[in-house]
Amino acid sequence: MDEPTGERRRVSRRSLLIAGASGLGVAGLAVGTATGVVPFSPALQRALGVASSTPVTQLGSMRVERVYSAARGRMVNLVFLLPSKQPKRGLPMSLLLHGLHGNARTAGPSGLLKQLGSEVARKSVPAYGYVAVDGGDNYWHQVHPGDDPMAMLLEEVPQWLRQRGFGGTDGLPFACAGVSMGGFGTLLYGRRRAERRQPPAALAAISPALITSWPEMAKRHIFTGLTDWTDLDPLRHTEALAGIPTAIYCGTEDSFITGVREYIAATHPAVAYTAKGKHSDTFFRSVVPSMVSFLGKHLPRPV
Repeated sequence: MDEPTGERRRVSRRSLLIAGASGLGVAGLAVGTATGVVPFSPALQRALGVASSTPVTQLGSMRVERVYSAARGRMVNLVFLLPSKQPKRGLPMSLLLHGLHGNARTAGPSGLLKQLGSEVARKSVPAYGYVAVDGGDNYWHQVHPGDDPMAMLLEEVPQWLRQRGFGGTDGLPFACAGVSMGGFGTLLYGRRRAERRQPPAALAAISPALITSWPEMAKRHIFTGLTDWTDLDPLRHTEALAGIPTAIYCGTEDSFITGVREYIAATHPAVAYTAKGKHSDTFFRSVVPSMVSFLGKHLPRPV
């Protein structure tokens, strides 16, 4: 069944748990998380299903590299979440943007790697992967001179992908996903790509950090002032993603729910899902299969 479109669907907690246990996108829902830690220890790998004895869940593969970002003026982590250990050359890739105080190693939602590997193995979605990079705590824009994470995403990530045989001849990510601050960054990235006349095929934002008042945002000391914030705030540029399929997810007890509801009302995204939940791993992991399926359905067709 397709994802819910244009309006909020109410689903019981039991339904969410059943959907998560089965890994099926029933009624457009899916389960996973958007703030969990990318598995490194055996215990974490077992928790995420990566080290399970089930063959399907062994297909997911994670790679970690260190690369120099001229846009950020520093070494950064470059993390790949792939559907198998030997993905095909030119594998389409989606950006995966981490939240505040996170990094590329923690950008992957708990269960994302397992879900991706399982869905691709079952041929429920075409093969694709995710790439995450360290963006700092700056809402994915330049706060300090010489540190521009958005330029890194736009200019350097495609080069890194192309050099490693991912993303086709141009190396451009076909999509972008993120949680919290990464959700804000996802909407901003989509806007920047659209301004370049290279719009992504799809966007997915889990609990995006959409704050409705400057005094509240100013407390975060991220933007240089009101003008800097309003120039970038997705709530003030709701027309920027017109024509780009977008999925928005948020818990109704999340502190960002007011801003998310405003954004949904203004933009009518392809998926507008809210349900009981806080800004926590419990809610985030309840929507991962939906996100995996949604992005998978918008893979560009081979030329």
